[in-house]
Amino acid sequence: MARDNYSAGTSSAATATTTAARNNTIKSTQNDSDSNLNTLLGFKKSLVEEQKIGEIKIQELNNKIEDTKKQIDEERIELENLRVKLKQINDQKDAEYSKFTELKSNLMEAKNQMKSLDEKAGAAGSKSRRDRFDLANLTKAFEQIERDIQTKKLSKDEERKLVAKSKEIATKLYALKIIHKKEDRYRNISFQYDSIKAKINGIFDVKSELGNKIGELKKSLDVLLSLRENLYEERRKTIREVREAAAKLEMVETQLNAIEFRRSRIQASEYRQRKQKESGEKRESRYEVAQERAKRSKENQDRWNTLKEAALKKMSSGEKLTFDEMKLIFGDSNNPD
Repeated sequence: MARDNYSAGTSSAATATTTAARNNTIKSTQNDSDSNLNTLLGFKKSLVEEQKIGEIKIQELNNKIEDTKKQIDEERIELENLRVKLKQINDQKDAEYSKFTELKSNLMEAKNQMKSLDEKAGAAGSKSRRDRFDLANLTKAFEQIERDIQTKKLSKDEERKLVAKSKEIATKLYALKIIHKKEDRYRNISFQYDSIKAKINGIFDVKSELGNKIGELKKSLDVLLSLRENLYEERRKTIREVREAAAKLEMVETQLNAIEFRRSRIQASEYRQRKQKESGEKRESRYEVAQERAKRSKENQDRWNTLKEAALKKMSSGEKLTFDEMKLIFGDSNNPD
């Protein structure tokens, strides 16, 4: 009877030891799970914030890009309008410049003709320029001689002298009228030349002004195009960062779901153990087997803990976990095999 009591006591003690060991293992696993859960929740929070900041930045970049594109379009339209105006002013210059060169040539020709006539008049013995070009006095003198010839009684010698004088004055008058005609032509050409010269100068001023505006606009467009490309590149970089954060967030959600699944299994296991404890079933015949299993379980648990620690370090460094590593971290610690 004493031996049976001893055996029963020994068996109960062994069962209690096995249960305590299992409870300690479960408790240790729960502590690891809670620590991992806190780490993941903190990581999730930082990822959500990073994703939110990235999305706001993308929207701001989109707004800047749209504003820049709008400004580029406006300046391109303005540049095209200026180029149209420049073409028109060039066409006008081409049309007017041919007239300008023609008038300039005509003016030089008229000037040379006047100079030639002036030189001839001087060679003919005319006195001062004023005398040579006194058309009114010469006309009066010519008319007076003609009246004298027609009205006065003159000797043949006097008449011959007056006729000679009349021819001389008539010749001068003819030459003088030609000079006046040339002078009128010169003045007219000179007036037209000055007018078109002023017009040509105005055209060149407008052309220069348009050229300067086009140059400034092209520089501004180069700056805007460079800014747009930089904004595009910054947006692409931010989109990549947001996508990376979303991928990490998805992985964290998977890990959190795995932790929740493991917790439910642990709770179910604890419930079964409580029921087994309450039932008070004796497992004397299984004592040695249970001891051996506990020993093997501990060895497996130690090996599992080592692999799990390596997987946790890999996760903390941000590296992607394999399915087996996820299973190591979030699988059932009571079944490390």
